[in-house]
Amino acid sequence: MTSQRSRRAAATLGAVSAGLLVLSACDKPTPMATVTFGTDSVSTEAECYETLSAEQAAKCAREKPSKSIDVPQGETLRIGVDPEIAETGWALWINGEPATDTFKKTYWAFQNADLFATQPGQTAQKSLTVSVVEQKKGSTQYKGVWNFKFENPDA
Repeated sequence: MTSQRSRRAAATLGAVSAGLLVLSACDKPTPMATVTFGTDSVSTEAECYETLSAEQAAKCAREKPSKSIDVPQGETLRIGVDPEIAETGWALWINGEPATDTFKKTYWAFQNADLFATQPGQTAQKSLTVSVVEQKKGSTQYKGVWNFKFENPDA
């Protein structure tokens, strides 16, 4: 009888320990960013979400995106961010470099976006990494980076 109680106690202790381990592995989800071209959309959580220096933000913006979307030439690019990102402010970066001023809206549209435009004699790029970077206007502090791979279906 004692060995049966010991086994039950050990099994209960093991189940509680496993449950606590699973709970400790859960992180609070980060705010979301979404990009849309035509009827296609992709959303993602942040690649990095903490207080970042300019160098850390640039390094994070060059990380391989987990989400990709085809970018037809001349379509409207729509960016949507959670309200907490808009409250701080955000900008678009392309291939790890700032590309726009800071926005403080949850939604922004870029009409006739031609991200793969080329000069005569150049070949079009096959893809770009476009990042939504949460940052205060004029600040060197960054809070989050959301990466997307934009693929050129015409290349």
